[in-house]
Amino acid sequence: MSMMRRVVAVGLCGAALATAVAAAPAQARQARPEGVSGAGWRLKDSGTDARFRGLAAVSRTTAWVAGSKGTVLLTHDGGRGWRDVSPPGAEGLEFRDVEAFDGRRAVVLAIGEGEASRVFRTDDAGATWTETFRNTDPRAFYDCVTFFDARNGIALSDPVEGKYRVLATGDGGRSWRVLPSDGMPAAQPGESAFAASGQCLVSSGRRDAWFATGGAAGARVFHSADRGRTWTVADTPLPAGDPARGVFGLAFRDARVGLAVGGDYRAGQASPKAAAVTADGGAGWTEAAAPPPAYRSGVTWLPHSRRTALAVGPTGTDVTTDGGRTWRTVDPGSYDTVDCAPDLGCWAAGEQGRVARLEPARS
Repeated sequence: MSMMRRVVAVGLCGAALATAVAAAPAQARQARPEGVSGAGWRLKDSGTDARFRGLAAVSRTTAWVAGSKGTVLLTHDGGRGWRDVSPPGAEGLEFRDVEAFDGRRAVVLAIGEGEASRVFRTDDAGATWTETFRNTDPRAFYDCVTFFDARNGIALSDPVEGKYRVLATGDGGRSWRVLPSDGMPAAQPGESAFAASGQCLVSSGRRDAWFATGGAAGARVFHSADRGRTWTVADTPLPAGDPARGVFGLAFRDARVGLAVGGDYRAGQASPKAAAVTADGGAGWTEAAAPPPAYRSGVTWLPHSRRTALAVGPTGTDVTTDGGRTWRTVDPGSYDTVDCAPDLGCWAAGEQGRVARLEPARS
């Protein structure tokens, strides 16, 4: 995910928490999320039935979620209470990504054709919002947004005239400009990005960004080392050859090591090779030796761990403790997206207002 959030003091070792998740007994893994022993997801009542595909974990106490019906919620107390901070008049919009600088400043992206694609920014914890971008090109459809720091960010549109379109900001999302397309490789016929988890476009450090694609002959990952001006592209082993298949989520630990998850999002469809790993910044991808058993839409590295990550999807949560080579399912609950803050505040969100936080066992 983007490097937007300030690193804070850590009171619990990431590796220890990851070990607790991975070592949860079989009977705990089959229990409801709010009843797992060992570290596991604990559901937080959001008070809504919106589907949340946008999530920004600021800390263990503070998180933003964004989703259907123009809904944006914010918690400052670890999910015990949620404030509805939705932009006024946004009820008809589909928010699919939220990027938070802290508990007061955030940017949300609405997806869709033409003017349905919009960007809003708040500087006062959602008390007021400013619409900072509205797409006027009926050919464009924006899917994801990411930030390199508190000022510089980019947003991604599906191909326009055969090439993906990139929108850029240098003032924290207060204004945007379309970047030239001369440094963008051509898209495949039928190729697009998936606005499934806010993770089709991610960044690491101050200049590197990646975006994931599918829906065409091959599932691919594009990489930029100059904040979106020029791009290279690489094939992945994830399922492709159908509009419902491809790479849905990315997570990069640094400029070289990254994870890709996806598959076939249709319920009941097989998703072999649903995860892959890169060690060279996305130039080459290797399929997981033991991938998740089904489609996964979201993935995140556990902070301060070089080998542990979480992946989520409608049929469960998986953990890897070997850098993405093998995955094991640790929870059966349905989630669309997942994100962790530097203080080990890990959150997941999905359908029917589901929001959960990763917590140790109750004593």
